[in-house]
Amino acid sequence: MPRQNTRPWAYGLPAALMLLAPFNILASLGMDIYLPVIPAMPGILGTTPAVVQMTLTLYMIMLGVGQIVFGPLSDRLGRRPVLIGGAVLFALASFALAATTSAPLFVSLRVLQAVGASAALVAVFATVRDVYAEKPESAVVYSLMNAMLAFVPALGPIAGALIATTFGWPAIFVALGAPAIAMLTVALPAWHETRPQRHERERPAFGPVLRSPAFWTYTAGFGTAMGTFFVFFSTAPRVLIDGAGFSELGFSLAFASVAVVMIGTARLAGRVVGRWGIAGTALRGLTLLILGAGLLLPGQFLATPSFWSFVAPMWVMAVGIVFITSVTANGALQEFGAIAGTAVALHFCVQSLITGLVGTGFVIALGGDTAWPLIGYSAGMAALTLTALLRLGRRRSRPQPV
Repeated sequence: MPRQNTRPWAYGLPAALMLLAPFNILASLGMDIYLPVIPAMPGILGTTPAVVQMTLTLYMIMLGVGQIVFGPLSDRLGRRPVLIGGAVLFALASFALAATTSAPLFVSLRVLQAVGASAALVAVFATVRDVYAEKPESAVVYSLMNAMLAFVPALGPIAGALIATTFGWPAIFVALGAPAIAMLTVALPAWHETRPQRHERERPAFGPVLRSPAFWTYTAGFGTAMGTFFVFFSTAPRVLIDGAGFSELGFSLAFASVAVVMIGTARLAGRVVGRWGIAGTALRGLTLLILGAGLLLPGQFLATPSFWSFVAPMWVMAVGIVFITSVTANGALQEFGAIAGTAVALHFCVQSLITGLVGTGFVIALGGDTAWPLIGYSAGMAALTLTALLRLGRRRSRPQPV
């Protein structure tokens, strides 16, 4: 039987955030810092753009799917060993990525890097739940962690462009591995076990979650929103660098403008949800995705790729993404208070599969050097989710049998 840790978590909030947040940020940075060199990677690795796309897709999928594995593992073995193992794997894979130009090995190492990132993420948020679940600081911790993450898409590509221009593309991966090792030297003496004692072995209850129409509707909404952003950053380097002639730094600044719109919209999300509710906010967000896809069409038909034909319509979609992501977790999980951990793991796992597999399908099928994958994915998935949301609303409005 696992032993309960009796050592209290004695860190104040600033110290705790300095210990927790870097692992959270590094996991996300592993995706965004790499974007400016995406157009150059087929030539560097001697492969095709489709194979390079897989280095994004598999990373995204493993971040979500890994939670199904590492959540129960952290309950069984503890948060500390999962964190340490994940951080070591992330660092070693990052250093190895900097040293290889073999396409098969590069793809495999990206999977291992994502596995390490997923383990670290699970350990971070499991620790936050252990320490702050019954404390008023929990809302502050989550809001600050999410605020930090919001800046990663804005600053990550800029950092990647500057690093690649100054030191070469391998330095991007060194810049991921070195901080992971540095944080490990801090975490090893400071991060003690927080897992509570389990008196009996609990089995995940997937059935009730997977049978819920609300879970599937709102999880599909989350996948639609995150997948729209995934398709945007999968296509943006080739559209803007190869098609529009942007420099790596110019691309990064254009990309950051979308992240800035998302950050600004997030500050208004609380008022928006309070006014329109969960379903109303999701509906308006999905509508904005369809509107943004429509605004991309004239540029695709009538103009060459440019900031105004490709990035500006994405600002509209960015507002929709924030509206959707601000409510879909509550919409999907509100029925499952007693099995919240299992529901959360499934929610993120399913949305990562939607984002990675369906989003990549659109990029490969419609061409990653045009706006068509973004138009097709955002409009198509938003229309399907809108239909499901309206059906869910009608079902809930029917009188229930007594």
